[in-house]
Amino acid sequence: MKKAPIVVQFFRGQVDKYTWRDIGSSYLLSDLQAAYLWAQLEQADKINERRLAFWQIYYDALTPLAEQGLLTLPVVPDGLEHNAHMFYIKLNDIEQRTAFNEYMKAQGVLTVFHYVSLHTSPAGMKFGRFDGKDIFTTQESERLVRLPMFYNMTEEEQQTVIHHIRHFFA
Repeated sequence: MKKAPIVVQFFRGQVDKYTWRDIGSSYLLSDLQAAYLWAQLEQADKINERRLAFWQIYYDALTPLAEQGLLTLPVVPDGLEHNAHMFYIKLNDIEQRTAFNEYMKAQGVLTVFHYVSLHTSPAGMKFGRFDGKDIFTTQESERLVRLPMFYNMTEEEQQTVIHHIRHFFA
């Protein structure tokens, strides 16, 4: 399967970028990508501090919804640190996740599902196997939603996301 059609399908919302579709991966960086990465590496501490701040704002703002049992927040085990790579919430099931993503899209906010269990992906079904009972993998993959979080996101944009999440559950 060629990558170009997958990229087009991803931006149309027809596929997610985390679905394993074939054997192998592409790890080559162009000179332009390497230059962009180098600039980010030079600013890594600053970028991480900002992402950690955004992560904490989401966590604090959404805690009341979690306390009401409306969603589940990420858990960082005691004694460990995270890098705020992303912020996700877990909803009750795939139906609620679908309704949530559609609602957020209608508000102009892009939220995406994050994880597709490998054994249910096209390549997983073709090349892999699943041993045992699927107790959590598929269920959890159907609950996860990634919230927008990026370096140049403004506080106002994040508050807009939070507002729409609260409104969805109101």
